[in-house]
Amino acid sequence: MTDLAHLGPVEILTPKGEESLRFFVDVMGMEVEAQEGQSYYLRCWGDYQRWSTKLTESSTSGMACLGLRAWDPDALERLVSRVEGTGLGEGWTDGDLGRGPSYRFRDPDGHVFELYYEVERYDPPEHLKPAHKNVPGRYTGRGCAVKRLDHINILAEDVRANREFCVDALGYRLYERIELEDGTESGAWMSASIAAHELIYTADAYGARGRLHHVAFWVDTREECLRAADIWLENDIFIEAAPSKHTIAQGMFLYGYEPGGNRVEVTSGGRLVYAPDEPVVVWTEAERAKGQAWGVKTIEAFHTYGTPPVEESG
Repeated sequence: MTDLAHLGPVEILTPKGEESLRFFVDVMGMEVEAQEGQSYYLRCWGDYQRWSTKLTESSTSGMACLGLRAWDPDALERLVSRVEGTGLGEGWTDGDLGRGPSYRFRDPDGHVFELYYEVERYDPPEHLKPAHKNVPGRYTGRGCAVKRLDHINILAEDVRANREFCVDALGYRLYERIELEDGTESGAWMSASIAAHELIYTADAYGARGRLHHVAFWVDTREECLRAADIWLENDIFIEAAPSKHTIAQGMFLYGYEPGGNRVEVTSGGRLVYAPDEPVVVWTEAERAKGQAWGVKTIEAFHTYGTPPVEESG
């Protein structure tokens, strides 16, 4: 157990506010919990917090902030103390909708995070009350009907530096990583739980800083990943990678771009790590060149595309 409970809500920026909102509500099947200014607070039917995704209209795309919930108030104070010791802390904020005081900081790459503990649990209106008392909200079956925010993959100029910060200061467990032939670390898969991953860093092909690779939402079955691909196709959503299975973490995937340009994944499955002394799996450059679990080659854009976009040199 670490002082972190789990990955918290994420704020995503989009230059196409109305189109992105329709994607997350009508295509992904999320609910609008609230609106403040140019921001919509969205939730999946299985999120216990009031919201998991804040969609904010902006001049560009990318990730504005990622929340991390602590186990309890004491754990929050310990986390803040360790982050302050790195010199990357920025100070306390009032939090956000349904969320108490939050401590803002940046990772070595410049991504913005907020640590918090106090949070409101979701209280559904009558038309979204579930039949079962042990789930937060009603399964509506609309669109892809995503169940919860699953993980975030962010790009970094220096994967190793960010991974070491997350392990040392935040207490993340490192489950898998990629090491290239020259010793460079090009990917790190970490979690605060038994889930295969919650927070991932992968190398930015352009050496840029602070960019987003993708935001992933969970469905319960492989079939729902296939169904999501059909739904995306019928709604003219660009499909970057059709459903298949990852080698790392063993999860099913579907990747595409929402109208604002951010990469979104629908995922299911994946390994669970119960052993407290689980060894870190290190993948070589040659092993990763073989492609995904069933031999499907990883498309080039998966290694180069991120948000906000960068201009290619030359």
